[in-house]
Amino acid sequence: MSYIIANPRKKLVPPSQLQWQHTDEPALLDWTIRARNYNTLIANVLFWSCLTAITIGSLLIYKTMDDTPIFSGILTLLFFITVNIALVSMTHQKMNFSYRFTLSGIECCEWKDLPEWTLTFLKWFTGISVVSFIVLATIDPAFLIGALIGPGGMGLMYLSMANSKSYREMHTQYHHLIYEWKDFTQLAIATNREVVDLKFTHFNPRLGKVISYSINIFCMPKQKEGVANFIKPLLSPDVPFIRAKVNVPMSTV
Repeated sequence: MSYIIANPRKKLVPPSQLQWQHTDEPALLDWTIRARNYNTLIANVLFWSCLTAITIGSLLIYKTMDDTPIFSGILTLLFFITVNIALVSMTHQKMNFSYRFTLSGIECCEWKDLPEWTLTFLKWFTGISVVSFIVLATIDPAFLIGALIGPGGMGLMYLSMANSKSYREMHTQYHHLIYEWKDFTQLAIATNREVVDLKFTHFNPRLGKVISYSINIFCMPKQKEGVANFIKPLLSPDVPFIRAKVNVPMSTV
C-alpha cells in the first residue's frame, strides 16, 4: 500500500514549505487525507441544534414581516442561507493531513487552507441577489430597500471576511510533527472513528519536560486495520495493541 487518499482523482498537495526530515530514508508508507480532527458527535449535535433554531427563527421572522410575501420570503431566505454558511464553516471544518512512515518514525504534516469556496459563494450569491432585487424593484420599488438590507449586508460580510487578517489566520494552519517509533507506548484501533491512535511520551523542548500525549492517524474507511498492522512490527514488542474508543484531540501540538 503506497497511498491512501481522500479522492483518487485529486491527491492533496502538501504545502510548499514542507520539508520532510528523513528524506534520506525511503517512505515505507505515505498518504494524504482530509478529516475532521475533533469530536464530530458534539459538532454534529451542535449543527443540528443550531439549524433547528435558525429554521424556527427564520419562520418567525417571516411571519412578523408586514411586507409582500415575495419580499419577505427573499429576505428571510437570505438570512437563512447566510447564517447557515457561517454555521457549516464552524461545525464541519476539515484539516488536511499528509503522513510519511520511515524506519525512524512517523512524520505528519497538518494544514488547513482558507475555505475560498465560502467567499466565492458569498460573492456570487450577493451579485445574483442584487440583480434579482433590481428586477423585482420594477414591480415594487420596496425591493430597492431590500437590496440594501439583504444583498448589501451580504456584500459587507464578504468584504469583511475577504480583507480580515484575523479571519484568514483563524482558517489557516500549518504544523509539521515528527515522532520516533521508540516513543510510542500504546497502539489502538479506534472503534468509533476511522483512526489509529498512538500514545507516546517524549521530551518537549518548548515546554522543557517529558510529556505524554497521543496522535491520531486518520485513515480512509476499512483501512485502519491495515495501517495498525503495518505499524505494530515497528514498535517495541512490549507495546500494547488494543481496540478502544478514542478521543480526537483538537490539536496534536
